[in-house]
Amino acid sequence: MSEVKKAFIERLFARQAGPLQAFLYRRVRHRPDAAELAQEVYLRMLRVADPEAIRNPEAYLYTVASNLAKEHARQQQRDRSALDIDDPMVQAQLADLPPPGGELDDQRRALRLRQVLGELSPKCRAAVVLAYWEGLSYEEIGRRLGISPHMVKKYLSQALTLCRRRMARLK
Repeated sequence: MSEVKKAFIERLFARQAGPLQAFLYRRVRHRPDAAELAQEVYLRMLRVADPEAIRNPEAYLYTVASNLAKEHARQQQRDRSALDIDDPMVQAQLADLPPPGGELDDQRRALRLRQVLGELSPKCRAAVVLAYWEGLSYEEIGRRLGISPHMVKKYLSQALTLCRRRMARLK
């Protein structure tokens, strides 16, 4: 990356850092998220091939920020619709195994579960295996996968949501 390009972006951010964070905070209402999104705006601006060709850099900056805030809102909505695997009701449902001799035999259910788990991302699948087959805690899984315990919880929640949806189709 050229030093001129980097200097241009740094000057832009020096002038707009406070207003940009305030802009993002008004949209996400969580200061750490606003700060993280501002960092992502900076990184995306650094990826622009020729930032000096942008006619109105401030408007472009806020357009990038606005788009990131929208992406963040969509992600938050997906996260809220996911299951909370720490919820006692969810834990009770997981512990309550279906009675043997149901409509589907065990082999068919196990095959379907393997297929559903195969649809997960590699890290998500690894988190499921480490949690449910090896019995590791969120912290232990996070250390092994190089992610935060919070991200482990998100992966497990996503996996459970997907499994519930896909396995429900078998009934």
